[in-house]
Amino acid sequence: MYLKNLRLINFKNYSNLQLEFEARIISITGRNGMGKTNLLDSIHYLSLTKSAVNLSDQQNITHGENFFSIIGQFERKNKPEKLNCSYQQGSKKNIEVNGSKYDKLSNHIGEFPVVLISPNDTDLVRDYSEHRRKFFDVLISQIDREYLDALIRYNHFLKQRNSVLKSIVDRNKLNHDLIKVYDAELVQNGKLIFDKRAYYLTNFVPNIKKAYADLASHESIEIAYKSDFETKNPAAGLANSLRKDIVTQRTNFGVHRDDFEFLMNGKPLKKIGSQGQQKSFVIALRLAEYMMIKETKGFNPILLLDDIFDKLDDVRILNLNLLISSKNFGQIFLTDARPERTQLLTQNLEEELQIFEIENGQLMTKDER
Repeated sequence: MYLKNLRLINFKNYSNLQLEFEARIISITGRNGMGKTNLLDSIHYLSLTKSAVNLSDQQNITHGENFFSIIGQFERKNKPEKLNCSYQQGSKKNIEVNGSKYDKLSNHIGEFPVVLISPNDTDLVRDYSEHRRKFFDVLISQIDREYLDALIRYNHFLKQRNSVLKSIVDRNKLNHDLIKVYDAELVQNGKLIFDKRAYYLTNFVPNIKKAYADLASHESIEIAYKSDFETKNPAAGLANSLRKDIVTQRTNFGVHRDDFEFLMNGKPLKKIGSQGQQKSFVIALRLAEYMMIKETKGFNPILLLDDIFDKLDDVRILNLNLLISSKNFGQIFLTDARPERTQLLTQNLEEELQIFEIENGQLMTKDER
């Protein structure tokens, strides 16, 4: 799959930008704060219907405007595909493919897959379990529609159950019949989510081990999946948690509390891993995500590399360069604040490289300067 051209209107710091992409590897160089990440984020938005940076769609609109639009012309399985994503302040976002709207936005997830590797990925190692769950949720949702549907239903009923628990303060009474209905939905959808997370992790681990070995070669890594649903009777576990749930006014049992522990040489990576080791791990994590999507979909997703060379030693940078220049990947967009580093890393490529230089939201090809 290739992105052939891109137009941004009122998206972040781009009031009106149109680009044509003519190579497999696209490099965007420029100083920090000029809009390199914003450009990659627009491609992420086209794929996943949301920003990788901003939680609110409103935050993606250029200051002083009331809408944004992202239009991309793709080539997928040798067929042209036009995506149009727009958001009007106060309205719902709109996604069109070849002029046709989706009945549900979730139907778009996985159709035009991308994998983004960014500096914030180290949060997957250092921060809360929520970040790690989100990583696997996004990955599995792009390759398994049944999983995505179950996840949407689970989160819906979890929100409803928590709302009932919070209402006790006002009503001084718990609706046990309603809780039982929500419990049944959480168990049914939670079981499917748990089973699929465990299944896909079994297939995922060999991919990340290979990717990490290609980058760093010597450390042993593993991922341990921990879930409340490991119990033989999750319905009983949820019911037994009700007293605590009433006190805390939230659901304390379920797959929304799952965690994926990242290990190096049998110990927690966040405790013993250096900055370089942690960054190598999350890059390998993303590359494994890429390979799983490719194997499942039968075509290459787009790979977005946002300023990933910092905190990597020369050996890891060289190994990463060899990986991304191989024919195992499709189209790649990479950003770097140091253009001389990008030129050095890509000077031995046996194919054309398209370089854009960015200044205050304006992009020029290297030949135009």
